[in-house]
Amino acid sequence: MSGAEQIADMSAEEVKGTLEAVASTGKFWQDWEKLKGTLSYWLKKVLSEYSEAKMTDEQQKEALGETYSELVSRLDEALLSFDEGPPFTLQRLCEILLAARSIYPKLSKLALALEKNLLVTSMLAISTDPQSQTVDDPNTSTTDTITTAESCAPNGIDAMGGDKDEIMTEVEEADVDDAMTIDMETIDEPSETMTTTSENETLSENIAAAQPSSDSMAAEEGDSRLPSTCA
Repeated sequence: MSGAEQIADMSAEEVKGTLEAVASTGKFWQDWEKLKGTLSYWLKKVLSEYSEAKMTDEQQKEALGETYSELVSRLDEALLSFDEGPPFTLQRLCEILLAARSIYPKLSKLALALEKNLLVTSMLAISTDPQSQTVDDPNTSTTDTITTAESCAPNGIDAMGGDKDEIMTEVEEADVDDAMTIDMETIDEPSETMTTTSENETLSENIAAAQPSSDSMAAEEGDSRLPSTCA
């Protein structure tokens, strides 16, 4: 059965679902001939929705540089030329075909984008991953991300294992040790007040020693008042 005949058995929703799976994963699981027929069908469908498809040949040549039928044939032949597998730009092709009108309001711009993604030589290999896990289980990557985030501390460092109470006890013991260390340093160091008082006492003693006593001063004054003895 050819790809075109297989497409006839598929609804538009099934075709769209196939393209969406490729667009979201970048992989394909179908036989390439069938997938190629799916792409060809959707390509023609998308192109036919543009207003240029209803213009006259002269208007189409003026807007597109060629007739609409020539444009469709050229793009479709470029797609069908991939015999062994799809182009490696398959994911981008599906993205464009699924949202063509919103991305490219003009058919000429869409044609350039499609042509760019079809004029490649490298091909994509069929995926060997189970399709059900990749497509039907979209929460797999989200779950892994959440698990990874939960295993990390808010600052990006891996959280340590162990009971929360044990961790808090270690933190409190560390705080007590720090406080004891600070108190011991305070005891070992002489206080500024004691040092200042000692210095003041030494200074007072030196001043007192330098000044004569009141008794000595009185004796000296008495001696000065006695009459001098003539020879």
